[in-house]
Amino acid sequence: MISPHLQPPAVLVLEDGTRHTGRSYGAEGTTLGEVVFATGMTGYQETLTDPSYAGQIVLQTAPHIGNTGMNDEDPESRRIWVAGYIVRDPSRVVSNWRADESLDEALITDGIVGISGIDTRAVTRHIRSAGSMRGGIFSGEAASLDAEQQLALVREAPEMSGQNLSAAVSVTAAEVTEAVGERVGNLAVLDLGVKQATVDNLALRGFEVHVLPQDVTIDGIRAIDPVAVFYSNGPGDPAASGDHVALLRAVLDDRLPFFGICFGNQLLGRALGLDTYKLPFGHRGINQPVLDKTTGRVEITAHNHGFAVDAPREGAFDSPNGYGQVEVSHIGLNDNVVEGLRALEIPAFSVQYHPEAAAGPHDANYLFDRFRDLVVATLKEKNA
Repeated sequence: MISPHLQPPAVLVLEDGTRHTGRSYGAEGTTLGEVVFATGMTGYQETLTDPSYAGQIVLQTAPHIGNTGMNDEDPESRRIWVAGYIVRDPSRVVSNWRADESLDEALITDGIVGISGIDTRAVTRHIRSAGSMRGGIFSGEAASLDAEQQLALVREAPEMSGQNLSAAVSVTAAEVTEAVGERVGNLAVLDLGVKQATVDNLALRGFEVHVLPQDVTIDGIRAIDPVAVFYSNGPGDPAASGDHVALLRAVLDDRLPFFGICFGNQLLGRALGLDTYKLPFGHRGINQPVLDKTTGRVEITAHNHGFAVDAPREGAFDSPNGYGQVEVSHIGLNDNVVEGLRALEIPAFSVQYHPEAAAGPHDANYLFDRFRDLVVATLKEKNA
């Protein structure tokens, strides 16, 4: 492993003209995307392989990254999805017996352009004040491009608002994972960027998990005779996913139990007739406090989202699309953002975070049990 101080120069350019000079980390070249920060102090492998980060240049607020390397057991999907990677102090050595390669070797293998040696705290504070924005990392020969040319490339890149990225991260053919233990039935999972830990948790609850392509039709879902439907996490703007909203409305019309997480929460909101909006800098990390209004418990949860649902925080309200009464079930305690929805007259609920959280915490893992209980109760009612 080459010392970070001996790597070629690199520069991070933000769309407002802010520049930070450092050293190349990972692959060399140019990458463009929305610059966001993630506050987790561990679990960088799970972060990098989370498809929800597609199109985003991720900055780690934890200063020292890479000491545990990368292994073949912990990835959440088939590749690294971040558009680019920003760290302050990359580890010079790998110090974990489970590692199969170093982090920078993995970044090179997947062609991920990164930068190290910059003041990540300064970048984080800037984004927290000004909001997430487009940026670019230029390393190797690209680092010597004229500053105005680099800035022009950044400003020509697409904004995250309005982007539908589901096709880029979804499977193209169905994948099936067998149920573990007592079988409940077939579960249709719409892959909008699903993580492996989610599939594993659902299988452990007795579901035969059918991970389906994001362009599946309602007839395709009905063909597997599902006992329920699940919408996964994923990247992009929920307002640009009209087909997924229409599909979900067909699912709700069929009275199939539904559970959505992250992007799936936003799409349930839109299916119910609510609006979504872009957060100033989003929630990304594994230390976000959320209030479960049903139990009164405060959970520490894992988040990765830049959009949220606009809904009344207190009391039940009518679904604008005619699905009966709905309530906000979870609230983010940092900024009062809606973090969960529960329909009161149809079997559907969702949360805006990751209950599987392979890197931790596990406070919200009970939601998979809540989903199983909902499905079992619905089946009993149907067969009564």
